[in-house]
Amino acid sequence: MAELFVKQAKQYAATRPSYPPQLFRFIASKTPSRDLAWDVGTGSGQAAQSLAEIYSNVVATDTSPKQLELAPKLPNVRYELTSPAMSMAELDQKISGQSSLDLVTIAQALHWFDLPNFYRQVKHVLKKPHGVIAAWCYTIPEVNGPVDSVFRRFYSVDSDPYWDLARKLVDGEYRGVDFPFEPVEGMEDTGPVRFVTERAMGVEDFFTYIRSWSAYQTAKEKGVELLNGDTVERFKRAWAEDGEDEKVVKFPVFLKIGRVGDA
Repeated sequence: MAELFVKQAKQYAATRPSYPPQLFRFIASKTPSRDLAWDVGTGSGQAAQSLAEIYSNVVATDTSPKQLELAPKLPNVRYELTSPAMSMAELDQKISGQSSLDLVTIAQALHWFDLPNFYRQVKHVLKKPHGVIAAWCYTIPEVNGPVDSVFRRFYSVDSDPYWDLARKLVDGEYRGVDFPFEPVEGMEDTGPVRFVTERAMGVEDFFTYIRSWSAYQTAKEKGVELLNGDTVERFKRAWAEDGEDEKVVKFPVFLKIGRVGDA
């Protein structure tokens, strides 16, 4: 799916929600040391930027050079372009060596991965037994009653045929994701744990967010404009009902977290 995101890298960077500070504080509280973190599928670097405030060094990787161009340049973040099917040799060369990482994070991307191969890599690079893997996704936005009513139909009916099957894992809040790791200290299982992130948006920002979807791009390539005139008007009418041009849009975030153990 990487080629879809390349086409919308600027929209993705401009309108995707940032992640709440509470999320990163919670994750960091589960890693005994904070020397080195790997942010996989970093995209425009949203998670890497927050990790850099807590961890001494961050390696942030993506398969899209366009996305990496838009990522913030920070002194303790090293960006690496990786191949879609990264070998163990490339892992050691571009990321880090065996048992050297305190944390691996995956923000809104785990559902696209070849999980068996990826988990082998994670278990190779994480410090044993307490190295932590944290993967999270955010589900559909919440605005207000009128907008949410229009959006739910748009999401579940209009755009549904154009989502990849992997999207169902996001809709399920990552409950159905294979996650072969041990619970971290203080938890009975690997989650998901719920957080909420917020972003102020106008209606045009909201449309740009929709245009950043992989489903939107897939539909467009098939000759279907999801944000056609009638749909745009329905959204605009609902958006205008409360008289506020800008609204606080909430995105529920669901975190899976575990430690590598002795694997």
